Amino acid sequence: MSLQISSAAKSLLHKFALPAATSVAQYHEKVIDHYENPRNVGSLNKNDKNVGTGIVGAPACGDVMKLQIRVDDNGKIVEAKFKTFGCGSAIASSSLATEWINGKTIEYASKIKNDEIAKELCLPPVKLHCSMLAQDAIQAALKDYQKKQNKEA
Repeated sequence: MSLQISSAAKSLLHKFALPAATSVAQYHEKVIDHYENPRNVGSLNKNDKNVGTGIVGAPACGDVMKLQIRVDDNGKIVEAKFKTFGCGSAIASSSLATEWINGKTIEYASKIKNDEIAKELCLPPVKLHCSMLAQDAIQAALKDYQKKQNKEA
């Protein structure tokens, strides 16, 4: 059995439904770039004493972000990796965050704020929680790293 759609129905579909569907999700080109070409995807050995791991999530939308840092003896982040399950804005936020902290000190990384990430990616208000997750993931990774260092002392 095949479904027959009248030409009048097709006309209404193209006039009302299709334009609405195609204009709903408009991501900024920076988000699309990080989504299509994410930087620093991967994992580090969580058991390494020089690796800090932060795992955060947003129950409301289902986004989960893991961000890891490897820190040298001088307090410099020599490697940052992430894995994110979520929307394009969440992936872009974590990708940008790893770019920003790679090669920087842990002190510098601790000062990165979600509004800076949101501004750089031109996130709309409805997606600000994604940049907040990235900030929280950085903080959690730093906290985990510090905890491991204090355990060694």
